[in-house]
Amino acid sequence: MDAVKIPEDQIIPMASIAPGVQGLRIAFVNVFSVMHQDGSWTLIDAAIPFSFSIIRSWAEKNFKRAPNAIVLTHGHFDHVGAARDLADHWNVPVFAHPLEHVYLNGQKEYPKPNVAAGGGLMTLLSPLYPRSPVDLQDRLRTLPAEEDRAELPILPGWQVIHTPGHTPGHVSFFRQEDRTLLAGDAFCTTKPESFFEAAIVQQPELHGPPAYFTQDWNQARASVQRLAGLDALIVAPGHGKPMAGAEVPEGLRRLASRFDEVAVPENKKPAA
Repeated sequence: MDAVKIPEDQIIPMASIAPGVQGLRIAFVNVFSVMHQDGSWTLIDAAIPFSFSIIRSWAEKNFKRAPNAIVLTHGHFDHVGAARDLADHWNVPVFAHPLEHVYLNGQKEYPKPNVAAGGGLMTLLSPLYPRSPVDLQDRLRTLPAEEDRAELPILPGWQVIHTPGHTPGHVSFFRQEDRTLLAGDAFCTTKPESFFEAAIVQQPELHGPPAYFTQDWNQARASVQRLAGLDALIVAPGHGKPMAGAEVPEGLRRLASRFDEVAVPENKKPAA
């Protein structure tokens, strides 16, 4: 699998991604905080297991209060790891798309990984990653289920965009005002099959979603095409560095147009 290169000058720091938006990298995954005009804030994703104290300390350093909610892009282990402990500590709800609820209320585990996706250590280790259902039932709330853009009251000014493929209920978040996109795992700015290796070098380049856990490549392709159509100027994914600048929209359009070449593993490519 190839990649779409990103110029170094398009990479921006996690501490100042966009007005009111900060990020925290924990190992190979990012979480984000979104500050609102009334002084409240929202946590986007909850990283890997055992990251509760890291996220809590970061939040206490940057904010005077607990968040109004935790909002999940999806329920994979590296995005929901600390959700239960943080939600209980802060006494806040956890929002997710309704199609993710079966993985978050104790009912169902995610499908087995595609170990033939190739590309790096993360793929080789993928059979060891937790897939068991997480039980957030008493905290779990529902994001809008509309196929296209919908606003969430606890995330004012942001649109919730259903971007399935990596998982059925994967969502991304877009702020039209400054064209900021929080993409979750719809795509990455580092090689998703080699997070551990890439964490050392972190070459800036656009890749598709993590191949070993992506469930539906037709949906994943359509989701990247939908996000490319937003002409986002600022992008912060779940894996890799955030980027901003005039070349970002064209980079995303190239990723969308070359999706099968860049993102889809050989054993999942469409038949010729």
